Amino acid sequence: MREVARRVFATEFNDATFTFKESDDERAPLYSLLPTGEQANRVFIVGTLTETEDVGEESEYWRGRVVDPTGTFFVYAGQYQPEAASALRDLDAPTYVAIVGKPRTYETDDGTVNVSVRPESITEVSEATRDRWVVETAERTLDRIEAFDEEGNEYAARAREEYGENLAPYRDAVVQALEGIEGEGDADAVTSEPTA
Repeated sequence: MREVARRVFATEFNDATFTFKESDDERAPLYSLLPTGEQANRVFIVGTLTETEDVGEESEYWRGRVVDPTGTFFVYAGQYQPEAASALRDLDAPTYVAIVGKPRTYETDDGTVNVSVRPESITEVSEATRDRWVVETAERTLDRIEAFDEEGNEYAARAREEYGENLAPYRDAVVQALEGIEGEGDADAVTSEPTA
C-alpha cells in the first residue's frame, strides 16, 4: 500500500532534516519527520515551477525550482524518474505544477542538511488548483500544530526532541501563504474558523 502524500509548505518541508525508519527491514520506508509532528514518506506540493536545469554530468539529471507562497522546493529527477524528468525537460517555466514525490535529505561537506523532493509525478495545473492546495495545506498545517501537544502524539514528541517546540514559523507560514493568494475571503475562512 502506498503511503499518504502529506501536504506541506516549503518553509516546513525545508526544516524537515531528520529522517527515520520504523523498522530495521532493508525495504522499510524512509520517513521525513515534519517539525509540526507528522511523518512523511511522500509529499504533495503545488507551486510555480520557476526554472529547470539539466545538472547531470554523464546523463540527464533535472533540477526544478518550485515556489509556493512560503518558500522554495528543489525537485530532482533523473533516469530512475523518467516521466518526471521529461516533464521538467518539456515544461516551460514559469507554470503552476502539482508534484507528488518523496522527501530526500542530503548532507553537504559542511554538515548542512538540504532537503529536496524526488518526484513520482509532475502535472501542470491551473492557478485555481494552486490556490485550493494553499488553503488545504494551511488547514492540514494548523491541524498538526493543534495536535502537537496532545498526549500520545509520538511524532510530535520526536519532533520536539529533534527540532524544539517553536511552531511559530509554521503558523506564520500559514498566514503568509493565505495572504499570498488572491481571494482574501478564503484566508479569513481558514484562520477564523473554529476547529472541532
